[in-house]
Amino acid sequence: MISDTLGWGVGADRVPEVPPAPDGLELPGSRGEHLLQSAYGTGTRAMRFYDDQVLDHLNEQMISFVGRMEMAFIATSDATGECDCSLRAGPPGFIQVIDERTFAYPEYRGNGVLASLGNISENAQIGVLLVDFVTDLIGLHVNGHAAIVEDADLRAEHPDLAVDDERARTPQRWVKVTVVEAYIHCRKHIPRLVPAAGRTRAWGTDEPIAKGGDYFAAKGTTRPWQRP
Repeated sequence: MISDTLGWGVGADRVPEVPPAPDGLELPGSRGEHLLQSAYGTGTRAMRFYDDQVLDHLNEQMISFVGRMEMAFIATSDATGECDCSLRAGPPGFIQVIDERTFAYPEYRGNGVLASLGNISENAQIGVLLVDFVTDLIGLHVNGHAAIVEDADLRAEHPDLAVDDERARTPQRWVKVTVVEAYIHCRKHIPRLVPAAGRTRAWGTDEPIAKGGDYFAAKGTTRPWQRP
């Protein structure tokens, strides 16, 4: 356990204190990260990052970045903390920025599992990572609170919401995210990718082969929830 490694395991008095924020303000991030910053002596570097890079909204550069992204990595967890990480993708603009503190991404008909939405229904906390692998090799973290909104309801609230005519699909619903933190993901370990030329995506298909088939050879494996 990390507490044993750091020598926190014997007596509560050995757990490092979270340093107070300037003027009593609440620091960004979690209590856990502040405890580890104190234990590992990285608090000064962390505070510099908070002060220089962490915002509680999307600025103009971030809004522009979100508007040209074609994929997003979505992190959610249920009420007990069980985690799920998923991918959402679409043409630039599929993530709709509503204002500097709000954006939404569409949910289309999928495999019916609804893992991300199920987690959001129990726990509104969400993490979204957007990465430019092609041009600028940079990423954007956005952490916030998510809500599930039906397509008609979001369009009634925001009539100028774009319609996805390119793929002739209508979202069943949206995940509307209220921004709590937005900050850079540095480029030093982001690989450069080159988009494939002349290939079209089978957006919205239910054809098994186009979706990947049984790529990981999972069919036929006994599951603990299946009856003999």
